[in-house]
Amino acid sequence: MKYTKSTAILLLVSILVMATHSFAQAPVAEAQEESVTAEETVGSEATALQFETLVSQLTQRSFSKKAKVIEQLTQIKDPRILPTLKVMLDGDLYYQKADDQIVTVQNAADGVQPTSVITGQLLALVGKRDVKKVTINNTLRRELRKAIAVLELSDVDSDVRRESARNLIKSPDADLRDTIAQSAASETDNTVKHLLEVALALIDIDSADPSLRLGATRKLGGAVEPEAVAVLKRLAQRNEQGQFVEPDNAVAKLAEERLKSVETKLSFFKFSENLLFGLSLGSVLLLAAIGLAITFGVMGVINMAHGEMIMLGAYTTFAIQQLFPSLIDISLFLAIPAAFLVSGSAGVLIERLVIRHLYGRPLDTLLATFGISLILQQAVRTYRANNVPVVTPDWMSGSWLINGAMSVTLNRVYILLFALFVLFMLALLLRKTLVGLQMRAVTQNRAMATSMGIRSNWVDALTFGLGSGIAGIAGVALSQITNVGPNLGQSYIIDSFMVVVFGGVGNLLGTFVGAMSLGVVNKFLEPVTGAVIGKIIVLIFIILFIQWRPRGLFALKGRFVED
Repeated sequence: MKYTKSTAILLLVSILVMATHSFAQAPVAEAQEESVTAEETVGSEATALQFETLVSQLTQRSFSKKAKVIEQLTQIKDPRILPTLKVMLDGDLYYQKADDQIVTVQNAADGVQPTSVITGQLLALVGKRDVKKVTINNTLRRELRKAIAVLELSDVDSDVRRESARNLIKSPDADLRDTIAQSAASETDNTVKHLLEVALALIDIDSADPSLRLGATRKLGGAVEPEAVAVLKRLAQRNEQGQFVEPDNAVAKLAEERLKSVETKLSFFKFSENLLFGLSLGSVLLLAAIGLAITFGVMGVINMAHGEMIMLGAYTTFAIQQLFPSLIDISLFLAIPAAFLVSGSAGVLIERLVIRHLYGRPLDTLLATFGISLILQQAVRTYRANNVPVVTPDWMSGSWLINGAMSVTLNRVYILLFALFVLFMLALLLRKTLVGLQMRAVTQNRAMATSMGIRSNWVDALTFGLGSGIAGIAGVALSQITNVGPNLGQSYIIDSFMVVVFGGVGNLLGTFVGAMSLGVVNKFLEPVTGAVIGKIIVLIFIILFIQWRPRGLFALKGRFVED
């Protein structure tokens, strides 16, 4: 019992001591935090004051004094420094004669509109003679390039450092060698480090030191950037007698050896890039043909107005962006359902008013839908005769740079993923819903489906609307990679029919395989035969193929399709 009491007393004493210590430490910690915050505030205020003081000294006439100012600017941290130096290098930095305030200017009707470099605010409109350019010479330009390189290569954002390194590769500058070497040694990002080493090698290859040139050749021999490959080709060049043009045989032999390895890599990357672009083209054909596949499969109707459904979807995207100009980043998400409804509604109207009266008369249907396509094109021309600009959202712009020899545009990657998503959702609709079950029943045996109580006329209208709606969605995607105009759909209608016939009428898997196959084949044929001859070769192949397999790669089974 005594042991229990003594233990309890010791615990209480320990808790009291710890609590007292914590209460004593809390004010100290708070005081330290307040001190750190105060120091940061004072530091930022001091940096801002330094920037303002140094920038105001750029109005001096002495170039050497300006160079000292630039050097001092690189030693302080302020987000305004880099853009200011870039503007100065471009020769677009000015100061107002009245108060020596450093500004950038834009031309206006009654003079120029100055913007303060320090505050970023617009100032009062002044005359062109009221501002004077901050003059620079060649020496100062070199200092500016060096300062900009130092600031960019020390930026915390790896994307900024990467872009700076690429710029240094495009324009090697021997004056920046030490800066590049120091940055490469301390760089933690492997991609940026590689680019900096390539930039350094492009400088060292013109050195008088043979060891530096050999090291530079080794580095360039492992790079696939176009600038590095061009230097290797120059070093490995031979004259008419078969001798190296390069005086240093060791460098020339090494360059020739490494060039063979680089060319093998480039061939692989070129093949991969063509394959990706072929799949991208295939995804566009898939979106354009998938609606036609189910319409043709269920109804047996050759719809020559299918391309105009695509065009209506693209114009719907343009209309959405015009209605909501502040919502460009989400405009495509608004345009997808809107385009589906617009094109789908147009499809249902065409089916109810025209096509249902022409069932069993394929030639009449073809001519009627061709006439409808011309009417729709002319109707759109009365709205906008010329091509309309559809804005690509920021998140869809740019490209994915895989390495120096291979890049893929982001919009095509998104379209490929979007096409696969649409295909998956349509397969889900056809396989897992009552509407899909009825569509498949009518496709396989219309008479039997009708005798089982399925309203085949209603299924026809719904199918035509669904196919047209998907074509409208395809128009949303196409608006991001091509010009939007009244003739947009005509560019894809023939290819869509080839995809459907080749893959198998009414078969989604066949449509997918057919679209991707034709896309890849077209992409590989174009560089060899040209675009037109390539399409002719593909068309001849399909004609010969359907002689062997009249119902395509993946033929549907059923009494209706066999008839």
